[in-house]
Amino acid sequence: MTIKIISPGKTKMTFINEGIQLYLKRLQHYLPVEYSELKEIKTQSNADANHKAENDLILKQIKPTDFVVLLDEKGKEFSSVKFAEWLQQMINKNPRAIVFVIGGAYGFENILRERANATITLSRLTFTHEMARLIFAEQFYRAMTILRNESYHHQ
Repeated sequence: MTIKIISPGKTKMTFINEGIQLYLKRLQHYLPVEYSELKEIKTQSNADANHKAENDLILKQIKPTDFVVLLDEKGKEFSSVKFAEWLQQMINKNPRAIVFVIGGAYGFENILRERANATITLSRLTFTHEMARLIFAEQFYRAMTILRNESYHHQ
């Protein structure tokens, strides 16, 4: 079982990148996690063309056997405990790879939404995609500690 996290564009803010790396390192204790920041697309003449090119680049990273989860503001909302329970179910059902995709500034095109097996949200609030990466990394780590009954999460 491998977990992949994919997001377009680089994390430019140092403090956010340090936080992401901290949680990714902690997650390695539980299961293999591959983290990919894809090349930012800004070569096209307009935002729609950039958006399509970004989504195409994401699709190229996904294998037919991958279970794909989009992180999108319109997705299913969980508490931390419910996310941990859902994550355990997904891990049990999908022995190959679960791919979490954090969208760029313009979100996802229909072709990527159709490919997705699930869509979840971190919050009904809107975050920059850089902040969403950090928040997701922390929540993923929190979920693993909940599943292991470790003391990180308090109820």
